[in-house]
Amino acid sequence: MRPLRLDMAGFTVFRDETTVDFTDADFFALVGPTGAGKSTVLDAICFALYGQVPRWGSSRGIANALSPSATEARVRLVFESAGARYVATRVVRRDSRGNVKTGGAGLQQMPDNFDVSKLDTGMTPEDLGDVLAGTPGEMDDAVLQAVGLPYEQFTSCVILPQGQFADFLHAKPATRQQILVNLLGLHVYEDIQKRATARAQQADADLRAVDQLLAGLDDTSDEALAEAADRVEAMLALATRVTDGMPALDEARRVASAAAAGLTALDDEIALLERVRAPRGVAALASAAAAARDDATEAADAVTAAEEREEKLRGELAAAGDPAALRLLLRAHEEHDAVRAELSGLHSGVSAATAEHRTAEAALEKARAAALRTAAELDAARRAYQDAQAADRAGALRVHLHAGAPCPVCEQPVATVPAVPSTSAVPAAEQAGHAAKAADDKAQAQVAEREKAARALERTLDRARAQHEQLESRLAALDAQLTTSPGVAALRRELATLAALQKSLDGAVAALKSAREQARTANAARSAAEQRLTQGWREFDTARDGVARFAPPAAAREDLAESWSALAEWSAAEVESRRVARTALADAAADADAAVADARSRLDAAFVDAGLPAPDDHVRAATVAVERATAAHQRVEERRAQAQGLLDKRTAHEHDGQIAKSLASHLRANNFERWLLEEALDLLVEGASRILRELSGGQYDLVHEKGEFSVVDHHDAGLRRGVRTLSGGETFQASLALALALAEQLAGMSTSAASLESILLDEGFGTLDAATLDTVAATLEGLAARGDRMVGVVTHVPALAERVPVRFDVTKDARSAHITRSGI
Repeated sequence: MRPLRLDMAGFTVFRDETTVDFTDADFFALVGPTGAGKSTVLDAICFALYGQVPRWGSSRGIANALSPSATEARVRLVFESAGARYVATRVVRRDSRGNVKTGGAGLQQMPDNFDVSKLDTGMTPEDLGDVLAGTPGEMDDAVLQAVGLPYEQFTSCVILPQGQFADFLHAKPATRQQILVNLLGLHVYEDIQKRATARAQQADADLRAVDQLLAGLDDTSDEALAEAADRVEAMLALATRVTDGMPALDEARRVASAAAAGLTALDDEIALLERVRAPRGVAALASAAAAARDDATEAADAVTAAEEREEKLRGELAAAGDPAALRLLLRAHEEHDAVRAELSGLHSGVSAATAEHRTAEAALEKARAAALRTAAELDAARRAYQDAQAADRAGALRVHLHAGAPCPVCEQPVATVPAVPSTSAVPAAEQAGHAAKAADDKAQAQVAEREKAARALERTLDRARAQHEQLESRLAALDAQLTTSPGVAALRRELATLAALQKSLDGAVAALKSAREQARTANAARSAAEQRLTQGWREFDTARDGVARFAPPAAAREDLAESWSALAEWSAAEVESRRVARTALADAAADADAAVADARSRLDAAFVDAGLPAPDDHVRAATVAVERATAAHQRVEERRAQAQGLLDKRTAHEHDGQIAKSLASHLRANNFERWLLEEALDLLVEGASRILRELSGGQYDLVHEKGEFSVVDHHDAGLRRGVRTLSGGETFQASLALALALAEQLAGMSTSAASLESILLDEGFGTLDAATLDTVAATLEGLAARGDRMVGVVTHVPALAERVPVRFDVTKDARSAHITRSGI
């Protein structure tokens, strides 16, 4: 088995879709840090084939196939075995309850020279080849047939997983012997012995069958052969009488067939002519069409008259003037009267506003004079107050004293402010000042109020004057507009005349619309009537064309009813003439049928004379009778020859049975198979011992005795000891030596489908020292260089990985593991 391509999705650490292409990788290494997923690649190969992985423990551990958050895992392996290519597929799914089950499994044999790269194009399973297994239950036998090894032996000889690398080394002799039987195909000799026994039994059964057949061949005497020959002669004579009598029968049948065909043709013509009948109401079609045409013409005339009246009224309305211009003049008259009345009222208002404004101006002047007087009185009061203060400095100073504040003269604190003397003039002056100030404030307020009222009246007067000017300007414009106006009464009369004309025009438009609608209805009725008339002519033409080969009379195209009448009369005459001709033809057909019956009776008599029933087909019956008689004669001759052949076969079966019994007897003791196994084990141990010497630096040889392995330690005086006493590194060397010997030697000796076309190692290179590791690498390189074996290793030892030409670097991130190819 040689892997070519591996596809994984959702499988353990490979959550994302991942493809590993081994097509041209004869020597490769899976490298990467611990836990990245290197060994998982080998697990996927094993799982695709057998549905289980060694480190899962059993097939019940398929839950390990799913990535932690995935609901489905898919693995597809394309591999080659014994020259044929196969594709194995397994699917694992997690249901809604969290249970993990196998969702599908299959094995297909691919066509020769199939391009594996086509798998990336989305091919369907039907494109991959013949289906060898379609369910998990069918996979075990199909994979065993294709690979040649069961699961336990596959994981001991092809994929050597971690922890099981030494299985073949430590296996029991019986187990190891069964592995060699499968690898070398030695079970073929057991199959040969079984087949020889079966062939001997078959030979005895064939002898009994031949004797039974010979017992049944008792009708091959000379008398039976002569009787069969006479029967042939009698049937040949019958065939001659039939051949001589058939021309008369054929001629009678021809005449009868011609008469029958003539009758059928006449009947068909009569039936066709009888179907020529004028349809109901054909006469009314033309009159209905004419009436519809008259109605349409009358409706068209009505439309023309309505259009002329509508056009005339539109002209009169257009000549009568523009109603909008007349209404505009009428509204100008109305506005002129309104503006005049408004201007008259506004004139009085302006006069009143002017008088009121003058009154307000006079009041304002009076208030301003009073304010001047109060301002003079306030100024005099202020001077009197200043004079009183000058007369009484102390009194003035006392005013500014405050209890607790410093004196402005001595800067000492003032304990108590002295009272003002009653003789001081300052209080009276101060009181007079306050009274003058209040009178002045009142006068100033009255001036402000009078100014505000005067300004308000002035604004009112300005607005009234502006409005008066606008009205006078508008009145002048209206006077100019109405210069040519005929007057309000005349304008209203003209508008009434225009309204009457518009009303008449609206009526004419409605009448025109109604006339056009009636015209459309009349035209539709005319079209329908003409269409019915046209259909009537089509039916007539169809009926006439159906009997055109009989030369019907010409049609009067101007009158449908007359045309139908002429055609129907002609058809009735034609039917009558054909009925007369049919009577004579029927008599001739009866005479022809009688002649057929006479000729047939003569041929029937010939069959009766030959001891056969009268047939329907005389020629065929005579031919069959001759063939049967000839076949019966030939069968007698063949049975005579068969009897002689059976005698020859009986002799051959006796000879074959004796040889098969002898071969089965020689192979029954299994001595030959035991000898072959011993020879194969000797070759295996010899090759493994040579490799072990290289790996151990000449320290160990591998030997066996009665199927048990042991080593000879040349560093300990050639001491022989069991392989289970070896250390871990030594056990690895011995196991690797056996694995390489299996790949180098026993694969070439295999005669069955179980060929070791690849070896995949996943074990302990890190336990080897530098020299041993170099020896192992050189051994693997030499094995790969032969070109007939694929060698793959799983390692994280850089020294070994660097010597491998093709490397698959396995890395892992938080989501999934990934594989990148490097090297050649």
